[in-house]
Amino acid sequence: MDMAMQSAIAAIHAAPTRAVVYLAGGASQAVGWLLSVPRASETILEVSVPYSRISMMQLLGKVPLKFVSKETAEDIATVAYNRSLKLCLPGTPVVGIGFTGTLASANPKRGDHRCHVCARTADHVWKYQFTFTKGLRNREKEDFVASQILIKAIASSSGVSMTFPLDIQGTESLIESKTYLDEDAQITQLLQGKICMVPYAYGTGSTNNDDVRRVILSGSFNPLHEGHLKLMDAACSVIPGVPVFEISVINADKPPLSPDEIKSRAIQFKQAGKTIVFTNQPFFFKKAELLPNSTFVVGADTAVRLINPKYYDGSHVRMLEVLLAMKHLGCDFVVAGRVVDGKFLALSDLSIPVLGLEFKTRRIDL
Repeated sequence: MDMAMQSAIAAIHAAPTRAVVYLAGGASQAVGWLLSVPRASETILEVSVPYSRISMMQLLGKVPLKFVSKETAEDIATVAYNRSLKLCLPGTPVVGIGFTGTLASANPKRGDHRCHVCARTADHVWKYQFTFTKGLRNREKEDFVASQILIKAIASSSGVSMTFPLDIQGTESLIESKTYLDEDAQITQLLQGKICMVPYAYGTGSTNNDDVRRVILSGSFNPLHEGHLKLMDAACSVIPGVPVFEISVINADKPPLSPDEIKSRAIQFKQAGKTIVFTNQPFFFKKAELLPNSTFVVGADTAVRLINPKYYDGSHVRMLEVLLAMKHLGCDFVVAGRVVDGKFLALSDLSIPVLGLEFKTRRIDL
């Protein structure tokens, strides 16, 4: 790694963007470069190498038409982007990086030696395609060029100007493209299940402190009112953390929200200066998978359903499995007392299973 590359990576680490990187078939030197420059933890959330066919199929949830293609690189980047959303607080700029390549190996290859890199952020997709001149470089040197391209992708998606030259020879050329994803495109991808959430961070600023909890109040918020805001304030007085409101665009009993409904509800939170996250998961145990290390704020009436086997296909065992899984994801609950059937119902009125799963309650007048 020369000084120009080291300076570029230092600039990447100084930028606020955090990355999940998935590699298959090359660019291995880039990982060493990223981790060898101080403050790597400010950038890297996770690095994974789904090298085998089965590993790639499990990562993507399908068999790709071609394992080395621009489409597969984009699919990998989207999975990495979704993973980065789960690992960070709303408002943190994140990027998913996907790399797939076929480079020189011990046995000669009939096809081209090539690589594809994709970087996915909330509103942009960068794509890079490079074909090597066969026989010009050995495996290590091809990997070196692939690693340069991957660093370029991270730099571009982090808003860092690249200052190092790529080792491109002769008639070789790097094919680049950049696509803007507007709000409508993001919402469409959420409704299609391609991405797992769309955050609107209007409230508390983001932080790279991985230990900070999300305090999440889920609902339809149609409309958002003062009671919701006071309930969140009360919850945050019990559990210090970043307040996040959450709406699922998918409802078990109703049609999905339309794009116009999603945007109109988001405007409420912009006006209130609060952070809202739209997800596509209506059930709490699925929300916990998307938003680990969180405290969920629920009313006592919702808490009753959470501990009722009726809502787990009548299985007490299944109910315990789901609640324990949420605990293992670092999640717990704050329960607000509510009037149910003319009676004030509080946490003390409920029979909470002995799971070590923490439920906290505080009564306030709203």
